[in-house]
Amino acid sequence: MALISSRHKAQDASAQVSFEDNQVIQQLAGEQNSHLKIMEKQLRVRIHLRGNVFSIHGERSQVELAERLLKELKGLIVKGHPLYASDIVYAIRILSENLNRNLKDIFLDRVFIASNKRIITPKTVRQKEYIEAIRSHDIVFGIGPAGTGKTYLAMAMAVAAMSKDQVRRIVLVRPAVEAGEKLGFLPGDLAEKVNPYLRPLYDALHDMMDYEKASALLQKGAIEVAPLAFMRGRTLNDAFVILDEAQNTTTEQMKMFLTRLGLGSKAVVTGDITQIDLPNTKQSGLVEAIQLLKGIDDIRFTFFSNRDVVRHRLVQEIIQAYERAEQGESQKDEQSAEN
Repeated sequence: MALISSRHKAQDASAQVSFEDNQVIQQLAGEQNSHLKIMEKQLRVRIHLRGNVFSIHGERSQVELAERLLKELKGLIVKGHPLYASDIVYAIRILSENLNRNLKDIFLDRVFIASNKRIITPKTVRQKEYIEAIRSHDIVFGIGPAGTGKTYLAMAMAVAAMSKDQVRRIVLVRPAVEAGEKLGFLPGDLAEKVNPYLRPLYDALHDMMDYEKASALLQKGAIEVAPLAFMRGRTLNDAFVILDEAQNTTTEQMKMFLTRLGLGSKAVVTGDITQIDLPNTKQSGLVEAIQLLKGIDDIRFTFFSNRDVVRHRLVQEIIQAYERAEQGESQKDEQSAEN
């Protein structure tokens, strides 16, 4: 790749970037230039491809970002990383925060290859920090809004650890909090009543393993999906344990869970402290744990923000809209209190 020319004015700029490999050019451009259209929309620049030359026009800072983006994406393609439209959006988000960030350090960190041959990798800087924390610490908290990959990446790390014989079993746990429905009014026995609360964990598991393999491991007990109440009195050795939706644990439940950890085990606790479904009289065990345990060196906390959302692009905007509304309500309450 060679930078052919660059011309800057006070407010706008243009640049041309060339690549020699036609396959690299095709992947960068995407089918019917679909990838270039994403870059143009996200960066508010114009990109024209003629032959092996990308011509970029727009505001100077955005042109520089587009140049860097093309170089970094080319590096990923050369290393064999399949380039998806979503990767371009995540890459732009990362480089917008730090233009000198090396995308290969993030996108080429393969956590796991799912049963459908899809490669699971971090998509944001915070996700990269999260999986590094899980690798190097026995207890990790992943805290942040929905869609940031907290539980999904923890699940991928757990399945990868089992496939490498680093742990003998995986234990997936959720509190069965009655958010709008009373368990007593739901049909079936206790297992059937709590199953809807555990469904997201089953979904993530089956996304990473063939259904038959996952079912066999569940039947053998090598993978266990259970409500948090079932953990009382147990010691979990050589296990990878994930507590999901931990914001809905009480103080007693959180203490009980964390003290189940035995030799050769890891625990990942995930939750969103803005989505607590406990009664107002009960304190969230997750909120309390953040305060009580933050001084312990061997416990790592990773805090995600709406910039780490890796679901549909509108999810990030929805979260921001609700945050603005909550801030507005908070300001109104403060003004009312002052008056």
